[in-house]
Amino acid sequence: MSAIDQLAQAVAVLRNGGVIAYPTEAVFGLGCDPFNAAAVARLFTLKQRPVDQSVLLIAADFAQIENLIAPIPPEILGRVQASWPGPHTWVFPRSAQVPAWLAGKHAGIGLRITAHAQTQALCRAFGGALVSTSANRHGQPPAMNAAQVRDAFIADVDFVLDGALGGQERPTPIRDALTGELLRG
Repeated sequence: MSAIDQLAQAVAVLRNGGVIAYPTEAVFGLGCDPFNAAAVARLFTLKQRPVDQSVLLIAADFAQIENLIAPIPPEILGRVQASWPGPHTWVFPRSAQVPAWLAGKHAGIGLRITAHAQTQALCRAFGGALVSTSANRHGQPPAMNAAQVRDAFIADVDFVLDGALGGQERPTPIRDALTGELLRG
């Protein structure tokens, strides 16, 4: 299957409420439509992850996420935007547009604008941000390739978008956008 056909199939699965796996900067991720409550619930079930935990969203550009951020000082937003696109996840105060099922027990929302070309293309083709969480069962090591995703999830994931990782050795650091505090190194 060509890369274009794979991308089209991944988008079709997402639009139909499915869960896909795809390469990111450092690991394979699981993703779905963040505004589809059933898809997000299924993703949590697949991961065996507590629903009070949050998930982050990955996007191709700032336009795909700006409505999810509550008003913050322009200088802070500028500092964050200077790190994107790239392997930097920032937790922002969330706007009323963010469904509670994405934030869990947290007041903020984790957002990243990826520099991974294939994942950017996926978000653009989908037309918005996607849930992005490591492709693994809760507490297990993340999948580093499509074969490991298939081994970990058998047929539970609806589609695996094969591709190369982005060259990062560790999952992206997560920082608080307002304070710069490192939440995950």
